Amino acid sequence: MEVPLLDLKAQYERIKDEIEAALLSVLETQRFILGENVSKFEEVLSRYVGVNYAVGVASGSDALLLSYMALGLGEGDEILTTPFTFFATAGSAARLGIKVVFADVREDTYNIDVDLIEERITHRTKAIVPVHIFGQPTDMDKIMDISAKTGIPVIEDAAQAIGASFKGKRVGSFGLVGCFSFFPSKNLGGYGDGGAVVTNDESLSELLRMLRVHGSSKRYYHEYVGINSRLDEIQAAVLLVKMRYIDMWNEERRSRARYYNLLFKEASLGEFVKTPLEMENCYHVYHQYVIRVKDRDRLQNFLAGMGISTQVYYPVPLHLQPCFRSWGYERGYCPIAEKLCEEVLALPIYPELSPKAQEYVVESIAKFYGKGV
Repeated sequence: MEVPLLDLKAQYERIKDEIEAALLSVLETQRFILGENVSKFEEVLSRYVGVNYAVGVASGSDALLLSYMALGLGEGDEILTTPFTFFATAGSAARLGIKVVFADVREDTYNIDVDLIEERITHRTKAIVPVHIFGQPTDMDKIMDISAKTGIPVIEDAAQAIGASFKGKRVGSFGLVGCFSFFPSKNLGGYGDGGAVVTNDESLSELLRMLRVHGSSKRYYHEYVGINSRLDEIQAAVLLVKMRYIDMWNEERRSRARYYNLLFKEASLGEFVKTPLEMENCYHVYHQYVIRVKDRDRLQNFLAGMGISTQVYYPVPLHLQPCFRSWGYERGYCPIAEKLCEEVLALPIYPELSPKAQEYVVESIAKFYGKGV
């Protein structure tokens, strides 16, 4: 049996007619840059997240980059974030000469350990960047308390967590800005790269709009040195269609996660497999269903032989990436993140994943550990 990590073709079949109509509409207008679809999507997204403004950009990585730029961060400044995240969280900062200071993560949620944040803050810390990893919200109460006490703004990296919420409030709406990615594999994915920055600050939203078009509010007159980072009309048209389904798809992902949890419990694999934890007062949207396992690499190879696709998010924590060697971090600086990178394995999860496929995945894992029937 073949079980892909993600099946975008299955999703496409569910909404094919709507998608094709939306794409045809863009083609007929022949307007591809910052047209009515982008404007409408920004309105829909801001309402959905629960903020006043959304600015469509070219990718989630650029959403972070533009946020750092809009806050005026650069050489000599620091941001504080987690080492257990996608490269762009730190890479976008490094491009501007910002040093990234890391605080270790919690072993149960994989999110930043908020109790370690304050001890890592210095006089150079200009932003706290929590990441809602795999769709699990971070404890935003504590982070916003630290922000209020220190005056350090919060940039939420919600690239993997659209629709997730903490105490009933959607992620991306807590900090000064929130950053989203619409990479095709995301819960809300386009047909190419795309991203957005959301905020309640009107002046900041206007600055972001200028920065995404080379720092210009009037063509060929440049108030800032910005970049070219615009969400295009085709991506916005696709995302507008998909926004109608995002809550349903997130619920379907949650249903698949619950079924995995049940299957692993019934298989008595607790000695070998630790299933993801959903924190109280959190609405987890399971961009990934990530387990921790013994003998991870051998298990992954075994599952590949059984036709089951998996992925390691992430094999190397950011503080140990070779390109950041000049920052001076060594193994042992964030021991929990380092441990997770040796144990985590993402299993197939998407709204169209069948119960039969999930049963096959768990049965195969049980077989690897000698627990098969």
